[in-house]
Amino acid sequence: QVQLVESGGGLVQPGGSLRLSCVASGTIFRLYTVGWYRQAPGEQRELVATITTGDSAKYADSAKGRFTISRDNAKNTVYLQMNSLKAEDTAVYYCNVANQLTGRTHWGQGTQVTVSS
Repeated sequence: QVQLVESGGGLVQPGGSLRLSCVASGTIFRLYTVGWYRQAPGEQRELVATITTGDSAKYADSAKGRFTISRDNAKNTVYLQMNSLKAEDTAVYYCNVANQLTGRTHWGQGTQVTVSS
């Protein structure tokens, strides 16, 4: 019933920026903690950033200082602003939401980010 749709991925040069969006439906969005994950070819899926129901954000070391996660509960949307992109940021980025009341989690379909010159 919960659906997540990511957008905003694409091809960008090193040093460039992208803003990813994840729109949720079928949810009481304000009750969810949200995470952005990524998976590069041949690599394990890794956590990039999380934001709680209280807007507390945490970042992986690889993202800290460059990426910003935010949410707009009125729009049922979470964002990942990615600046100073590097080639190693190339991956499929996935949105995940965790319902703090039920414990259920849901995944989006992913959006491709490619950083290349």
